[in-house]
Amino acid sequence: MAEATASPNDLPDGLAACLAAGPSTLVLTGAGVSAESGIPTFREAQTGLWARFSPADLATPEAFADNPQRVWDWYRWRRGLIRDGGPNAAHRAVADLQAALADCRVVTQNVDGLHQAAGAAGVAELHGNLWRERCAGDCGFQREADAVGDGPPPECPDCGALLRPDVVWFGETLPMAALEAAERALAAADLVLVAGTSNLVYPAAAIPEQALAAGLDVVEINPDTTPLSTRAAHRLAGPASAWLPAIAAAARAA
Repeated sequence: MAEATASPNDLPDGLAACLAAGPSTLVLTGAGVSAESGIPTFREAQTGLWARFSPADLATPEAFADNPQRVWDWYRWRRGLIRDGGPNAAHRAVADLQAALADCRVVTQNVDGLHQAAGAAGVAELHGNLWRERCAGDCGFQREADAVGDGPPPECPDCGALLRPDVVWFGETLPMAALEAAERALAAADLVLVAGTSNLVYPAAAIPEQALAAGLDVVEINPDTTPLSTRAAHRLAGPASAWLPAIAAAARAA
């Protein structure tokens, strides 16, 4: 996929000056960042074979209990999309920004692990990670997965219950560790970059709201307008794969 580009010289003067000061930065990313790798958002992925299923059929504890094979087939298919798409310039730029700044923390709504694949560290995953599997029972077993997989749903090697994708399904609470990491990142931040998210899904959407209430510089990067657009200090209209590399380059040059 061809990637648009932007130059550090294209950044608003106020943002360039902020980056020059080496701000403690929180980067919040959503599905739009990974969509640029050709990975559809959750609802956009319900096409073709999966068009006849609702989210309740594919991403709830009840769906897994009723038909674990169907749920696993769905998530294995999504793993294949992620593997084929890989990190894009936006994911790589976030890792570059971490290298350029003394304090840059990443909070994501995405479950694809592409920030880590691009080299980002300490990513707070609000909705889990599709490349982890955990016991659907109570034993607490968890493991990393590096293959798309096939066949029947995997079983827990400790207790024999089925394993499930370690993602947050509808009706489930977000992982406390990720929420606490996001809170710490916000408390430390001078600058908040919000990229590729609709700013409609809570509690993630509360992060820029809290940042604005605290008087922080908030930058929105999105080709589409969102509830944040008119209130952000800077709105960079366009893809994250264009603007985040320019931001990382400006931070490196500071």
